Amino acid sequence: MAHVIEREQWVEKPDVLHGEFQAGAYGAEVSVIFYSSDQIGDGPKLHKHPYAEVFVVREGRGSFTIGDKTIEATAGQILVVPADVPHKFSNLGPGRFESTDVHLAGAFITEWLE
Repeated sequence: MAHVIEREQWVEKPDVLHGEFQAGAYGAEVSVIFYSSDQIGDGPKLHKHPYAEVFVVREGRGSFTIGDKTIEATAGQILVVPADVPHKFSNLGPGRFESTDVHLAGAFITEWLE
């Protein structure tokens, strides 16, 4: 059976794609965060997951810390973080940073380290 999830069920901001979706309830082992911020320096603090996470940078520039590496990522790049590797990112500006963050699990499992 196919499922259609309407925008208003998951989008938090009316003018941009920003929100979360956990597909486990629909039989899929994937969860997605659509991240968007105009604030320079904004982003999640250091954390890790027991599964891999894939970041698709859609707009702007972000600074990603993945393990012991810092990577400046720009629109169009894809970053893959292996399971259990600490990571975080922030908007470098100028302007909006947007990413699609794919979690390879039906529900978010996050251990915050900061």
